[in-house]
Amino acid sequence: MIDWAEKYRPVTLDDVIGNPTAVKGLRDWARTWGTDKKAVIIYGRAGVGKTSAAHALAHEMDWDVIELNASDQRTAGAINKVAGSASQNRAFGGMRLIILDEADNLHGNSDRGGAKAIVNIIKKTAQPIILIANEYYEMTKELRNLCKPIQFIPLQKGSVVSALRRVSTEECVNIEDDAIEELAMGSCGDMRSAINDLQAVSLGNTSVKMEDVATGSRDRKDTIFYALGKIFEGIDMQEALNTVYTLDESPEDLIKWLDENIPIAYEDPSAGFHSLSRSDLYLGRTRRRQNYSLWRYANAMMVCGVLAAKPSVRRSRYRPRYQPPSTFRRLGQTRSKRNLRNSLLAKVGSYCHVSREQAYNLIEFFKILFRRTEDAISISAVLDLSVDEIAMLLDTKKNTKKVINIHDAAQELIEEENTEFFRMGVTEEPKESEEDTKPSESVDVNDAKKSQQTLFDF
Repeated sequence: MIDWAEKYRPVTLDDVIGNPTAVKGLRDWARTWGTDKKAVIIYGRAGVGKTSAAHALAHEMDWDVIELNASDQRTAGAINKVAGSASQNRAFGGMRLIILDEADNLHGNSDRGGAKAIVNIIKKTAQPIILIANEYYEMTKELRNLCKPIQFIPLQKGSVVSALRRVSTEECVNIEDDAIEELAMGSCGDMRSAINDLQAVSLGNTSVKMEDVATGSRDRKDTIFYALGKIFEGIDMQEALNTVYTLDESPEDLIKWLDENIPIAYEDPSAGFHSLSRSDLYLGRTRRRQNYSLWRYANAMMVCGVLAAKPSVRRSRYRPRYQPPSTFRRLGQTRSKRNLRNSLLAKVGSYCHVSREQAYNLIEFFKILFRRTEDAISISAVLDLSVDEIAMLLDTKKNTKKVINIHDAAQELIEEENTEFFRMGVTEEPKESEEDTKPSESVDVNDAKKSQQTLFDF
């Protein structure tokens, strides 16, 4: 299921709804970057478009993006490794925007030294930096003094109504005016929540009436950590359920939060995990049947079941420090590797005329072909592989001599041969070509040219 809030995320700053003063300030800062403050702090309540505006600015200015969010490790070492090097080096052909989300939430052992590291990076940066925060004064004074503050305020009801009408039209959902007004009012100026509510009430329906809308009033102070406290420390199941319903967390994400924190909250987690496993069964049935009405049973089991499993004696007299799911952190750490893999699969799939899923089954075959240097050069030239992609097929590091030699030889082959052969793999049907009889100065390149005619005849 496609997330509508992500699907209709603004592409440029002109697409950002509301906050014209903030948008203008952000654009002016970008156009004159380096003359005053090298970093800005975008702050305001959740869901008002802060992160969307930052990405829209990068797209509008044609800047690359490096982003660190709450699911990434943000210790001093991690920040210096990712953002530090990125802030000093120029992106190929342009600038690079560094975005640090939830910059007001750098606390605890997992983020030790992070705030100080950001201060040092801003002082020395050669690239623009945007810090995103909910609470401006939760950040250190030193950090605030280094940055230009730009506030995003909650959206007016009329702006939310207009956006919801546009989304409903695009999704072919006929919604009554009273219903759309109710959704806008219930969002309290939170565009993301409004679109999520619209998607929820539209599941399986092409027509939405007022009686279908039952969002209730939102308490914007409710966060996932507040909800975890109601589940692990509360005694009222209905109150815990109501708190969960106000969150912008799907049941698939909520179950990961509970799975991570049950051992932290409970001395004996077995009963809590038993309820969580029952909830996971409902989530599996929801995915298989595409029947999202089953979400309510999953929510009830994971919230009420885990609350009922609370032991009579607390694990500690101190309130536990709840942690984000380690799954989110691992995904953040492996994002670049997954992007590289997807790029490689796209090139293999395009040449072999198969889907990305089918291309995945060919990767091991390509690794076997790469054992022979001449074939590795020819394949790299045909697919125009990068150094990172060659290293992935060789199962080695990109800075090894073998990887560099293969990449250089492949680029030489492309430049020398620049024939129809290297274009047909991407855009045209294969054509017969005469054998090139010109001598080559490189033995590897010459051998690769001899094998290129038959290498991909499968």
